[in-house]
Amino acid sequence: MPHSPLPTDLVDRLVPSDVQPTEHWETTYPQRDLPDGAQVTRFAPSPTGFIHIGGVYVAMIAKSVAVSSGGSYLVRIEDTDQNRHLESALDQFARAFAAFGIEPTEAPDAAWAPYEQSRRAPIYHSYVRELLLRGAAYPCFCTSEELAELTKRQQAAKEPTGYWGPWAKCRDLPEAEVAERIASETFVIRFRSPDEDTRFSYVDAIRGRLEMGDNRNDIVILKSSANDVRLPTYHLAHVVDDHLMRVTLVIRGDEWISSVPVHTQLFRALDLDPVEYAHIAPLMKLDGSSRRKLSKRKDPEASVDFYLAHGYPTAGVLHYLRSLANGRLAEMPTAQALAEPIRIEECNVAGPLVDLMKLSSICKDVIGDMSAAEIYDDLHAWAAEHDADVVSMLRDKERAIAALEVERVDTERIRKDLGAWSDFKPAYSFFFPGYFSPVDDAADERFQGLDPAVVRSVAERFAASYETRDSAEEWFGQVRETALALGMAASVKEYKAEPDRYTGSIREAANVLRVLITGSSRSPDLFQVCRVLGADEVVRRVRAVVAAS
Repeated sequence: MPHSPLPTDLVDRLVPSDVQPTEHWETTYPQRDLPDGAQVTRFAPSPTGFIHIGGVYVAMIAKSVAVSSGGSYLVRIEDTDQNRHLESALDQFARAFAAFGIEPTEAPDAAWAPYEQSRRAPIYHSYVRELLLRGAAYPCFCTSEELAELTKRQQAAKEPTGYWGPWAKCRDLPEAEVAERIASETFVIRFRSPDEDTRFSYVDAIRGRLEMGDNRNDIVILKSSANDVRLPTYHLAHVVDDHLMRVTLVIRGDEWISSVPVHTQLFRALDLDPVEYAHIAPLMKLDGSSRRKLSKRKDPEASVDFYLAHGYPTAGVLHYLRSLANGRLAEMPTAQALAEPIRIEECNVAGPLVDLMKLSSICKDVIGDMSAAEIYDDLHAWAAEHDADVVSMLRDKERAIAALEVERVDTERIRKDLGAWSDFKPAYSFFFPGYFSPVDDAADERFQGLDPAVVRSVAERFAASYETRDSAEEWFGQVRETALALGMAASVKEYKAEPDRYTGSIREAANVLRVLITGSSRSPDLFQVCRVLGADEVVRRVRAVVAAS
């Protein structure tokens, strides 16, 4: 892009003359001593809102690729948009990084620091200055009103919108006019694109060779001179930082594919080797019969805080996300799936669907493999931030662990009713007397239409002689004795054969007791539940329906 550069004295007025030459930064930031095939990757979030789960997805892939290749993974905070900077976003970043294991492998003071773009302004000024001196950049004095009018005229003329070619009114201003306007007007610095209607192609590490129109826009690379600290736009900062931090593979969302031409032009204009790109397909959601991108505005599950608030175990979320990236990881045990490397070449070009049912299923397996004591510890840590009621329940640690061990100890089929820590309260609160409301209405629908008089009779008879028993068989014998004493059939088959002879069967009697003891017609093994509750509490609950009659 040959073009007569501005004289040095004029460039000194556009960008500070006391910045270091680019050669200084080339020697300040060393090349990395890495084994052959090692990749240096990065995650570069912008603190302008919450982290999308898609960001965790990309970061997880980037970290796995770097670590498994013997390379390095860094996190760079792209905070050049100071007007939209949110301190709360940085707090969420810290939570998400820790929760999902996407912290950088490099220390904050490593040789390639700082990792916050707002602290790297002098570096960017050096490279902007270099572009100005090469004639590859120029000042633009257009106001927002002028740019809006330009867009209207382009639309009316059915021309591509943007600042390019004959529409770039500041592109070839005379030096004298530039010198005069600098003194009284604000300005930005724009990159001088080749402005050629040509095609561009590159090889994407996931998608193979892609071809598109080359960039013709003279993009802004340094923001308005009205700012106290002039920061670059994403485009220039990305190119400079990825080069100086010696990134070898940029893994990012596919919405950035259209930016590859301009980024490549910037690399070339600075005589830098372009990095390799791998563009990840976005996470998708079914909306009726169609698919769409998971949306920050529409979908609560798009936010990282959704997963933290619900208490999905980290291992389960990571296993699920890894299975979306590489399908071969889906059927592996979680420990193996987390240890296996993610292969960038196995990532699909079609966006995977986020399925919370599948996520819950994986998390149930993860929690199912934990001991009751491990569940208690993780549950308590989650509840301390998210649910005061659960904290209160867990104060009775002995009862809580005993409840968690129901159908988990000495059983071939482990109970899997927790897919997230937020499932604990609805699934386990009946174990805690302070959170259980006794059933006192004999006509309650949970008794499935059984005569209320029979319900009360079952409750009264069972409570009158109830004792804690050592075996399930002995315990269930009490249910059988109650049912038979009340003229109920010993089996469902007998009851169906002669329904007029019986008031119900032993199954109906067992359901009455299950509802009275747990509040539900579906519950874990009733014998084990009653051992946790103790005889006094069992009798108190069963008698509630009798006392109310």
